[in-house]
Order: sequence, then structure tokens, then C-alpha cells
Amino acid sequence: MNKIVSVIDYLLKYMLIFLIIAIVLAVLWQVLSRYLLTSPSSGSEEIARFLLIWISLLGAAYSYRIKLHLGLDIVVKKMSDKQQQFATMFCHFMVLLFSLLVLLVGGSNLVLITFNPVQISPALGFHIGYVYTVLPLTGFLMSVYALNELMLSVKSKSSVQENL
Repeated sequence: MNKIVSVIDYLLKYMLIFLIIAIVLAVLWQVLSRYLLTSPSSGSEEIARFLLIWISLLGAAYSYRIKLHLGLDIVVKKMSDKQQQFATMFCHFMVLLFSLLVLLVGGSNLVLITFNPVQISPALGFHIGYVYTVLPLTGFLMSVYALNELMLSVKSKSSVQENL
């Protein structure tokens, strides 16, 4: 599982780098075309909006993986070690449940809905369903990451019990 996760980490990191470069270029073109050419580009604003959606969701998955996602652990820090371990496993299980049900299943349904009847973006003529494919993709990634964290938690729990 660790090998799969490290490959996903590598791909996701470079995909995020590419998307950030793309959004910077799209916004730069929008500004240049508006102020220097006095003819604003109609598609660059929409491209930037779609890229921001992808960066936000994929960035959330990546930040969850590297443990930089927002979290409040004030109550958890006051618990005993056993309770902290249970709280950690519970949180990862809830992330897994949310990722599977809301992002993967719900996102897949949303993508299917936007393809039949087809919803088209106004400026680019792009299928909105392609933009929404980031939802099931993020659900899959976060599910893999949550499963990995649960497996690591179970391993650490069993190793702690063996040492007692």
C-alpha cells in the first residue's frame, strides 16, 4: 500500500504544480489582455475558475495526506493515549466515509447528471462534467489516503499492545 500511496503522492504533487502554473498563466493573460490590449479575453476567466476548483479539491487531498489540513486538536490533546488513538482512527474513518459517499458516489452522480443533458460552459463551450470529474477523483484519492492512515493506526495500535 505504501508504494501505491507514494506513486499517487508523486503524481498529485506534480499535477498540482502544473495546475498552479496554468492558473497563473491564465490570470496573467487575462490581466495583460484587459489592460495592454484593451480587449479582455473571454475564456481566461473561466479557465482560471475551473483551475481553481481543481487546485482546491486536489490540494485538500494532498494536504490531508501530508497532515497539513486544518484540524483542531485541543480536546484530543487532553485525552489519554488510548483515547487519542481511538479519536485519530475515528477521524480517519469519518474521512473515508465522507470521501466514499459524498465525493466518490455523489460526485460521480453529479458528473453523470451534467452529461445528460449536456451542460456547456458559456465562454469556452466546455462540458461542465469534465470540470466536476475532480469530485470523484478527489474522493478516490482521499479514500486511499484515509485507508492508508487507518492501516497505519491499526499497525501502531497493535505494536503498542505488543510492547505492553
